[in-house]
This record gives sequence, C-alpha cells and structure tokens, in this order.
Amino acid sequence: MKLLIDKNGYKKEQARIICDKFQAKLLHEALDPSKMTIDDLRVLHWEEAMQEIRPGEYKDVARECYTLWKSRRLHLMTLSESTKDMLIELRKSVLLLLLTNGDRQVQREKIEACGATPFFDAIVVGGEHTEEKPASSIFLHCCNLLGVKPEDCVMVGDNLDTDIQGGVNAGLKATIWINKSAFLPSNPCPVPHCIIHSVLELPGVLKDLQ
Repeated sequence: MKLLIDKNGYKKEQARIICDKFQAKLLHEALDPSKMTIDDLRVLHWEEAMQEIRPGEYKDVARECYTLWKSRRLHLMTLSESTKDMLIELRKSVLLLLLTNGDRQVQREKIEACGATPFFDAIVVGGEHTEEKPASSIFLHCCNLLGVKPEDCVMVGDNLDTDIQGGVNAGLKATIWINKSAFLPSNPCPVPHCIIHSVLELPGVLKDLQ
C-alpha cells in the first residue's frame, strides 16, 4: 500500500482496494504455461487491479508490487518449532508425504521457503501431474511413492473439497480435517473420519486410529 501511495499517488483507500483486487485475482487465476509464467501472470494481476481503479500504464510499478509481495510472502512462510518437533517424532513410526495442489514454481518456492523438505519422506506437487487433489490418481501415486497400500494411509488436510474428498475418493484408511475455524459445520461434506483444530493434535489422533 505504501508503494502504491508513494509512487503512484493513490489514496489510502484506493491502495487498499487494489490490494484486495489482487488477492481476489489470485483466488481465481488460471495459468496457461504456453503463454506466460506464473510470475508474469501475477504482475498482470497487479497491473489490472490498478487499471480498474485508474486507467494508465503501470507495468513497472506492477512488477515492483509483485516482487515486494512475493518476497515478503515467502519470508513469512515458516514452520513453527512445535510443528517441526511433531514431524520429527512422527517420522520415527510412520512415513510422511506432503501433497499440495498448485503451480509447480509457486509450490516449490513455498516448500523451500519454509524448509519443509527434511521433514517428509516425499513431496508431491499437483501442478507437476496430470491431475491434482481430489482426483484419486494423485493419491494413489503418493501411495506408490511410499510403497504402501491406500488402506494403510491417512490424509490430513484443511480443505474438505480437495484434501478430505480426495482421501475418500482414493479409499484411504481415514481422513483428518484440520478445521482452523471456531465454527464447526453441523454436517460437513464430505464427512471426515476425525476433526481437529490444530495440526499439533495429530499424534494423539493417529495413535487412536492405530
């Protein structure tokens, strides 16, 4: 917002709206890798957001906004020490695989930024495959990577539509939904086998499932 106000003379409320518009475009973006990179697409999001407030040429400042947003975002992506400790303990008794949807470049950058790789036996990025969550194919691919059967696997995730539905589609032993909201729907769909409010509750739930 400061960059938009200082460099382009936007008022505070206009700068806030531009940032909100950029965020909305992120949620509905569709990348065609044959036409542009994810970085170019997100620079375009900033440029279009500014043009929707005030017509003009904003490519340079749009790239600056994107660079600042991206670097700050990656800097803030960290694993807490308690989460690291939990993963270390879990790996003593179970195999861990990280499965994430999204563009290859974006997801790999986030994985590197938070230093997740040493805590998992394998990492699978949906954007590197034909299908993503909730398609059963990518869950079965994960099982094959670890050399385990679907009925011996548990899916843990915070998204009912992709994580939990995908686990159900693939016939996994159980699905655990991390509901970080204080609100608990009376009839979640799909229905997870277990509901927790923090990933740190996971060891206890896995012990019960065994």
